[in-house]
Order: sequence, then C-alpha cells, then structure tokens
Amino acid sequence: MRDGFVEITSEDELRALVGPPKPRAVTKERTRLHHWDREWLARSPFCLVATSDADGSCDVSPKGDPPGFTHVIDDATIAVPDRPGNRRVDGFRNVLANPHVGLIYLVPGRTETLRINGRARLVRDAPFFGEMVVKGHRPDLALVVEIEQIFFHCPKAFLRSQLWQPGTWEPDALPSHAHIVKSVQDTEESLEQLERYYGPRYAEQLYKS
Repeated sequence: MRDGFVEITSEDELRALVGPPKPRAVTKERTRLHHWDREWLARSPFCLVATSDADGSCDVSPKGDPPGFTHVIDDATIAVPDRPGNRRVDGFRNVLANPHVGLIYLVPGRTETLRINGRARLVRDAPFFGEMVVKGHRPDLALVVEIEQIFFHCPKAFLRSQLWQPGTWEPDALPSHAHIVKSVQDTEESLEQLERYYGPRYAEQLYKS
C-alpha cells in the first residue's frame, strides 16, 4: 500500500478481482471488415484515435467529418483524412515512432461503438485522396491503418453516462471555451478577442488552413 492506494500489480490479481471474460467477449474479435463494419463506418461522423510514442506516452485525438469520412481501402485497411487543426500533430508524431493505434467509432444516438486496433502509417498522397474532399478541402495527409483487431463494444458506458439523453445535457454549466482558454493559458489575445475567434465565424474556418 502506498499513499493509501491498494494497487494491483499483476494480471493474476486483476483476474481475481474482475473474473474471467465471457466467451462472447473473447470470440467477438475479428481481423477483417464485415459488411456491418463497413456500414458503421459509412454512418460514423466521429472517431477517437489513440497513439503512444516509443516511450509509451499516450495521446488521444478526435477526428470528425461528415458521416463516412473514413475511407475503406479494402477489408483490412482504412484511411482517416487529416483536416486543418492546431498543427501540434501529437498523434502523428507518435505514429512515426510507434505505429500501433487504437480507434473508436461513434454513431450519434447509438450506444455501441466500433473498435479498431492496428498498425498505422502517414500517407501524403494516394489515389483515394480525391474521394476525401470535403467543402473543397483535399487532405494533405491521411492516417492509413492496417487492421489487426476489430469488434463492436457493448453499450454499457453510454447507458451509464446517458450521453445521448438531451435531458442530461448542461452545456451552459461551464463558462465559454474562450473564458476557459484565457483562464488556463497565458494568451496574447484578450478575452474579447478570444470570444470573437471562437464565436459563430469559427465554424466557417473548419476546412481552411
């Protein structure tokens, strides 16, 4: 025990606490896209991409576009387009050091998710880039993922959190994003300037570098 924490330090301890997985949870893993995986990707406008660097430091990056933004190359390969952002490219730098990635795909209103794990590479051009143009923006690069593991994840986390239940939403319980940015960062811009930047016109700049 350290600092009052009772830690688990082995898989045997972990299994003794949580028990073995149900057979269905073990056998659901696949390595190639099924018809319903393709349909899910065609209807998903949002995913989370998890990466880690060579030392194991992790990053999770959200990716969003119109439904079907992920391009299916074949039954074992997908591509996620990059769009203009803050240019930190934390996840992309991780991929250059460690190609292992994990993705979770959401469909609004659905409580299951599609999980894909595999090996990724950065591609700056390919024949399919023309199919990933949105509002005139052709991506400068894409994350190509060779699928090693794919499965649907159960809905319990979404049911517990009531994520899709509008009655639980309280967006105004927190101050504006501009206010939070000004509070946690030492920015040159004033609060008023940040409010204008993150205001209605912000959505007009989504596909502009």
